[in-house]
Amino acid sequence: MPTKSLQIPTADGQADAFAAFPGDGDRHPGVLMYGDGFGIRPVLREMARELAGHGYYVLVPNYFYRHGPAPVVELPEYIGEEARDAVFAQLMPLIEAHTAERALRDADAYLTFLTAQPEVGPGPVAVTGYCIGGLLATRTAVAHPGRVAALAAFHAPVAADGPESLAKLAAEVHFGHAESDLTPEGFGELNQALDAAGVGYTSEIYPGTVHGFTMSDTDAFDAAALRLHWERLLPLLGRTLDRGGEVGHPRR
Repeated sequence: MPTKSLQIPTADGQADAFAAFPGDGDRHPGVLMYGDGFGIRPVLREMARELAGHGYYVLVPNYFYRHGPAPVVELPEYIGEEARDAVFAQLMPLIEAHTAERALRDADAYLTFLTAQPEVGPGPVAVTGYCIGGLLATRTAVAHPGRVAALAAFHAPVAADGPESLAKLAAEVHFGHAESDLTPEGFGELNQALDAAGVGYTSEIYPGTVHGFTMSDTDAFDAAALRLHWERLLPLLGRTLDRGGEVGHPRR
């Protein structure tokens, strides 16, 4: 699977990024993938390659680029419980500094860059994200209804801007929540907001999961939930993006 390290021009500088895409020489639909707060690292690159293998150009930006290239903070190979607090102590100031205004400026730059790549075909793109990256994906889809056809977010605070923030969504949506991510009341309010937006969506709590369940280099990882994530994500992209192939059959 071909990969590239890239620099994305933004209003505030250059965002380093990782891209993976099929090596068949064809043009493929674009997917903007926002990683979790730990950022670009081997597990995220592997997830991007896995998705690219199904016929997509996957762009993973370092949205903390204002603080340096990825990895912005030093990460252990496995982010276990003993390392988590120390890592988060370094990450929280970066997360807090990444305001909605910054995120939206960056989203415009990321989408412009993604759709201009020679390996990316014409038409709308998808955005997907994990943890805080899921919130960034949601903000991107809300702000660019004409450019984003599909939105998927996993163990993400997707309603952090308030349920009413979803009113402008036009993309088809899948939200995969950890059991620990939201209350029954919050879950109901979120789904009511999606109903009011009039979009096609699935929003479900993945059984027995905790926040971070897709990431295999953390204690939160749940292999069954990761499989379910692919079972939800791939058909969503297959329905909404023209990639010239069948859903679920990877290209290597």
